[in-house]
Amino acid sequence: MTPRHDSDTDSDTGSGLVWERPEPPERRTPGPLSRALIVGAAVELADADGLEGVSIRRVAAVLEVGPMRLYGYVETKAELLELMVDAVYAEIAPGPQDVRPGGRPDGRQEGWREELRAIAGRHRAAALRHEWFIELLGGRPHLGPNALAAREAALAVLWGVPGFAGRPTLVQQAAGAFHAYLAGRLRVEVAQRQAERSEGRSNHDWQVAMGPYMVRVLEAGRHPTIAEVMRAADHLTPGESFAAGLEMVLDGIAAQAP
Repeated sequence: MTPRHDSDTDSDTGSGLVWERPEPPERRTPGPLSRALIVGAAVELADADGLEGVSIRRVAAVLEVGPMRLYGYVETKAELLELMVDAVYAEIAPGPQDVRPGGRPDGRQEGWREELRAIAGRHRAAALRHEWFIELLGGRPHLGPNALAAREAALAVLWGVPGFAGRPTLVQQAAGAFHAYLAGRLRVEVAQRQAERSEGRSNHDWQVAMGPYMVRVLEAGRHPTIAEVMRAADHLTPGESFAAGLEMVLDGIAAQAP
């Protein structure tokens, strides 16, 4: 099957979107295939080799089918990446046990900080399991079902911040600040993990190696604030640093309550 071009999609109904396009009829030979199987194989490849290790041809090889069979399920690599992102969002979106019958997270009005900490923790865990995931954030919003469920959960919690209900612009701005912190901080943490692997030494070993140079630079006296911070600041683990920065963001959100 030849992939359709963008001009072949129905822009009025959105029928060209992968989320609304039905899968081909089930075939038992030469082997079962589904979007779920395709995405699962692609995620495994990305976990092992990064995004550069993902291609339609490689996914087809893992599934032991011809590449052209995949085009009945995904038309472009961009669609495949979008499906992969949504698969990770399934690990972030709240489970049924976390949601009230009304559809919003099951928390008290004053428990919004705890709920945002839980959402942030799921983001961090997913990003560290799938390091390629953070590379695909920051562009256009992701609109898959799991991505929307995760966004709904965060917005619903923020809607419950005292003074935020009925102020959608404030909720949206707070959500933007919250997610910008997650994306930025996790990007740094993932990059550090990747550097440790590529260099074959831990971040602590790197700091020890750079120590003599930094001592010489700071003794010159041109960077007194850096010198004071490096001398007196606590040395936090990545998890502690993530949590401390998150509390600053939550403090900022709380300060916006009228």
